[in-house]
Amino acid sequence: QLQLVESGGRLVQAGGSLRVSCVASGRTFSSFAMGWFRQGPGKEREFVAGISGSGIAYYIDSVKGRFTISRDNVESTVYLQMTSLKPEDTAVYYCNGHSTLGTLRSGVGFFSWGQGTQVTVSS
Repeated sequence: QLQLVESGGRLVQAGGSLRVSCVASGRTFSSFAMGWFRQGPGKEREFVAGISGSGIAYYIDSVKGRFTISRDNVESTVYLQMTSLKPEDTAVYYCNGHSTLGTLRSGVGFFSWGQGTQVTVSS
C-alpha cells in the first residue's frame, strides 16, 4: 500500500508554468505505474498523464506538448511539469498508481486517493 501526498498547486496566470509533486510512502513505489488525474469544477475526475516503472509516458491529447510527467524512484516521487497553462487546466490534481499504465489510463487508481493539490489558472 502507498500513501500519497500531493503538493505544489497554486494560482497561476494563463501561459504560466507550474510543477506539482506527489510523494509516496512505501517500499514498492518503483514497481507501480504512476499517474496524475484531475477534477475540474463540476466535472468528473479524469486521467491526465501516466508513467510506467521504466519511464514510458502517456498523455491525454489536451495536454500533449504542454505537460511532462516524470518520476524519481529513489525519492518515491512523481512530478507533473505543466507549461502553457490554460484556464481549462484549473482543477484539483491527484496522483495514484496501478500495476499497469493501461489500467491508469482507464481512470482507475489502486491506492486510496490523497487530498490533491489545487491548480487554478486565471485568464
